[in-house]
Amino acid sequence: MRKRLFHIVFFLLIFIIINMGNTAQASTKLNGIENFPDSYKPYLYELKKRYPNWEFTALYTGIDWNTAVSNEYANDKNLVPKSYSNDWKCLIHGKYNVDIDLGWVNASKQAIEYVMDPRNFLNEVRIFQFEKLTYDENVNSESGVDKILYGTEFYNKLVSYRESNGNLINTSDTYAHLIMNAGVYSGVSPYHLAARIKQEVGPFLSHSSISGQIEGYEGLYNFYNIGATSSAEVLGAIKNGLKYARNGDGSLSNEEMQNQLIPWNTPERAIKGGAVFIGKSYILSGQNCLYLQKFDVNNDRSSSLFWHQYMTNCLAPYSESKSIFNGYNSSNMLNSSIGFVIPVYENMPSQPVSSPNISANDFVDDNTKVFANVSTNLNVRSGPGTSYEVLISIPKDQTFTRIGRGIQNGERWDKILLDNGMIGYVFQSYVAEVPAPKISSIKLSVNNNILNVGDKEIINIIVEPSDVTDEIVWTSTANSVANVQNGEVTALSSGNVTITAATVDGSVYDSIDFVVKVPAQSISLDVNNLQLIKGSNMKLNAYVLPPDASNKELIWSSEDQNIATVTQNGEITAISEGETVINVKLNDEDITEECRVKVIDISDNFYFNLDESITLNGDEISSITSNNVAKFKELVDTNLKMEFYDSKGNLLDDDSMIGTGYRLCLRDDDGNEIYNYYFIIYGDVNGDSLINSLDVLVLQKYILEMKNLDELYLKAGNISKNGELPSSLDVLKIQKHILEIKNIEQ
Repeated sequence: MRKRLFHIVFFLLIFIIINMGNTAQASTKLNGIENFPDSYKPYLYELKKRYPNWEFTALYTGIDWNTAVSNEYANDKNLVPKSYSNDWKCLIHGKYNVDIDLGWVNASKQAIEYVMDPRNFLNEVRIFQFEKLTYDENVNSESGVDKILYGTEFYNKLVSYRESNGNLINTSDTYAHLIMNAGVYSGVSPYHLAARIKQEVGPFLSHSSISGQIEGYEGLYNFYNIGATSSAEVLGAIKNGLKYARNGDGSLSNEEMQNQLIPWNTPERAIKGGAVFIGKSYILSGQNCLYLQKFDVNNDRSSSLFWHQYMTNCLAPYSESKSIFNGYNSSNMLNSSIGFVIPVYENMPSQPVSSPNISANDFVDDNTKVFANVSTNLNVRSGPGTSYEVLISIPKDQTFTRIGRGIQNGERWDKILLDNGMIGYVFQSYVAEVPAPKISSIKLSVNNNILNVGDKEIINIIVEPSDVTDEIVWTSTANSVANVQNGEVTALSSGNVTITAATVDGSVYDSIDFVVKVPAQSISLDVNNLQLIKGSNMKLNAYVLPPDASNKELIWSSEDQNIATVTQNGEITAISEGETVINVKLNDEDITEECRVKVIDISDNFYFNLDESITLNGDEISSITSNNVAKFKELVDTNLKMEFYDSKGNLLDDDSMIGTGYRLCLRDDDGNEIYNYYFIIYGDVNGDSLINSLDVLVLQKYILEMKNLDELYLKAGNISKNGELPSSLDVLKIQKHILEIKNIEQ
């Protein structure tokens, strides 16, 4: 039975006092789905897709959500059947299971939040609690009313009733005809009136409110249970409603009594007069949908909010909406132009409030991508079960997100979030996890694949599909040349290397080749100042530093080729007397060094010839078979006087030994210095004319950059005679010479 909260003067005054502060800014109505909050839109767009003639109006109440719920939670405003589960019922001590009316108890806060959240009912059935309830001649018809009455004793039924004296009156009017006329008379939708009658008195004509046979109230009818407020007396609510049918509530003017056709002593007067009451009291004063009649949240009236409410059953709009839907559906009228006004509150929860029937303990929080594992379509419902309405049907293989994995006993349902923002429930057996996407391609690119030692370079990587989170394995073909960490390459030493990015199984990959170079810093010449005899040659050695520099391509040139020329391997030829500069440059780089050359012309009266076993390179003498002064003289044919000096300038006698850096001075008969030659003894790195462990120590210190060596000593340390700087290999050769394992060849 529907319960009433109005027309009891004392109770009304209490409500007015309590709600004096329950005012809000004026409501605002905006037409069109685009004017709704985002959390409403996916459900409304789906309805619009199915029913393009439906129109939706957003009623911005201006009321804070928590304020609305708190007010509805107070003062026995919302009841549920006592038979409902505890989740539906108020469990406050002293109120739990206490009858407010016979078999009805206070609703829980969650229940009120659920039924007040409009987003829970934006499906093709339950949305009819938001249907605009004014009469529309383009929509309403008598046949439509009769189809709504289908399944009840009112359907296709001629009206008959009993007068107060018990006489039975038969008429030629059907209930559908009376209800249709009542809609025209009152301005209220006759479809709403038909559904309201079904809700209030049920499917049977024998209901006490319309039987006309209640003792003391014979011949009176109340099809809408207007004024049927709660009472502890047997049939108390029915009698209160019939009192209103006889005399109103005592506050009505004569004009109001006439408009409402009171007394309601015939079904026609009761149906039409009650429709006027409903229209005037609710529908025509801003409460023009079932929801707003239950929840007084439209601030279009000047009075306070939350008290002018038609029923206490908090699920009444929910229940009646299905009756209305069935009527439209059975009469094939769902594609008609139907308007809906849907409330919006301030600070609403981000997601629709769950029904008390849905236990949070039946779900585990989840965030898994799944798909519709069906052969045709998958129904997404408003709750976890087939008794809930279908929100949308999605095609097979469509993907969505499971936000709650069902762990219910028996039939299991999952809570899901569609890409359009719609939240619903699907049968768990009809979904499957989306296989983790696999990488189909890897593309690498880099700004620069030629690096210097010490450089770092980030490799750009594009993976398809882009949302794959699979691990990428990076490898280098030569970690000593360059290594790679998460796509960052670090150049370590000169050489070529390939960097690869691949899937774990190696089935998909891409690579980039890198060249790592050691940048040159300078060029060092073994001689920077040179004196040559006209017609002589000398090989000039150039060393690119550091020794492991990648670019060692040298370009030689002479500033005056008439004085001296130079080949591209550094061999200088003295052409004529004079001075010039020999330049050497590193190819493609701005690194140069120079040697100043002086060419002298010795008179034809002088000659100086060495045995062919001895090597003469410009002013350098090497490869001598013996470094004894006397024995060396035996290998020389000259008409010049020879004098030998050590590195400190001391004159040597014939018994002396010649060491690296020693000098041969040629003089004419008058004692004039004609030319100087310098000796190189391979292995004698310290210039003491001996080859021993001291030479090993000196050369090791040089290699370790602990000691510098002059030009001739560097050449003496290059036992390999390859024109390069001494290395550890040369140290080994000196050691073998000392140990008499293998002598150094001069």
